[in-house]
Amino acid sequence: MNKLIGRGDEIKSLQNYYESEQAEFIAIYGRRRVGKTFLISHVFEDKIDFETSGVLLGSKEEQFAAFNQSLKRIGYEGPFIHVWMDAFFALEQLLASRLEDNKRHVIFIDELPCLDISGTRFVVALGHFWNSFVSKHTNLMLIVCGSATSWMITNIIDNHGGLHNRITHELYVSPFTLAQTEQYFISRGFAWDRLALLQIYMVFGGIPYYLSLINKEDSVSSAIDRLLFSPKGELHNEYNRLLASLFSNPEPYIDIVRELALHREGLTRQELVLKLKKSNGGNITKQLESLHKCDFITYNRVRGKKISKSGGIYTLADFFMIFYHTFMEQGTTDARFWSHNLISAKTNSFWGLAFERVCMTHIPQIKRALGIDGIATEYYSWRSKSTEERAQIDLLIERADRIINLCEVKYSTTPYLIDKSEDLKFRMRQAVFVNQTETRYGIMPTFITTYGLAKNAYSSNVLAQITMDDLFKE
Repeated sequence: MNKLIGRGDEIKSLQNYYESEQAEFIAIYGRRRVGKTFLISHVFEDKIDFETSGVLLGSKEEQFAAFNQSLKRIGYEGPFIHVWMDAFFALEQLLASRLEDNKRHVIFIDELPCLDISGTRFVVALGHFWNSFVSKHTNLMLIVCGSATSWMITNIIDNHGGLHNRITHELYVSPFTLAQTEQYFISRGFAWDRLALLQIYMVFGGIPYYLSLINKEDSVSSAIDRLLFSPKGELHNEYNRLLASLFSNPEPYIDIVRELALHREGLTRQELVLKLKKSNGGNITKQLESLHKCDFITYNRVRGKKISKSGGIYTLADFFMIFYHTFMEQGTTDARFWSHNLISAKTNSFWGLAFERVCMTHIPQIKRALGIDGIATEYYSWRSKSTEERAQIDLLIERADRIINLCEVKYSTTPYLIDKSEDLKFRMRQAVFVNQTETRYGIMPTFITTYGLAKNAYSSNVLAQITMDDLFKE
């Protein structure tokens, strides 16, 4: 089996759950392609007594067929089952004969949301299976897994019916950090420098499956062209599969993602509702929550005179989605589109936006580089409310020692040079921020760049610097 990279904490947790002396019900969730199934297969290998998986986009008949086939693999010889209560009872009977020994027995149900076909009452049957059988045997361990994160949280983890408070542990599998991405590529014999790794991360994110498709012989450009722009590229149609596999009616979600892609600075809920021409009701709430729980969008609180939970800014956070809407949505017949457009205003703008998103997903690394990881902090965005003084700061870190790091994020392939005009704009944003928020905290101008700042008359105005190398630290 291939070596598992970057999942030390998850492995330790799963091993502890396995060695406990009680019945366990573990819910594992995370973005599609993030490596949830591979994690379970790696940790438990031959320890799984029963394993089944829902069928992505499968019909009711196909879901029952898959479950029946899994039952047959462990000895079921009865008629075809098309009722979930009966299916779980059959599983119970097959497992009961094996429970006389003292070893742990693992039941693994993958892509769980797919099995919940409307009208079949799958969740009710699963709850009954846990309450009437699994929970009564201290050597049983039930693991359920799903990419439809919103469904997993709503129907399993926060269930208010038969599964209420029944989950013994929940485990979120996150995308790789830059450090884990570097570790992964090193383990596969790549000789890429950190700028190349950063660029590939800004296109594909820390999604192990996407990264596994890149070859050692590839350059960053050739990998992007081969996987995304070639008509036969393995990820050429990934965007449509990504949302269709998670939502039965993906169009409203696509509309939200597309609108956020058009506004890199982000949108408040009210702004989003107006642009989509939707009612500001329960549907938009559910859709935003679902996209947020699936890690496709983020919600950043906004710093004003006071911190408010409402009025925050939604931004598109998924790297692959940002790239798709920037370069692929309009379509192209050029199989080497990326190589042919490396030097363009649009490409430079994309790198800048993607680097901002990288920083927002590496706040712990930023705090460590600033030497404040031991200090209580909160981080926010800020947007000027004045029509005359338009300004926005995507990241500010407010510290318990009464200092605020106002962060300016700049992507560059060389040390970044601050000129007179930019220095003035940055200082003006600081002044507007202090004036509008009426903060009495000390302000520490902070630059986050790839290779640091080039020294000149204006670089000394920056009191703290963070580089790409700092983001790569574990």
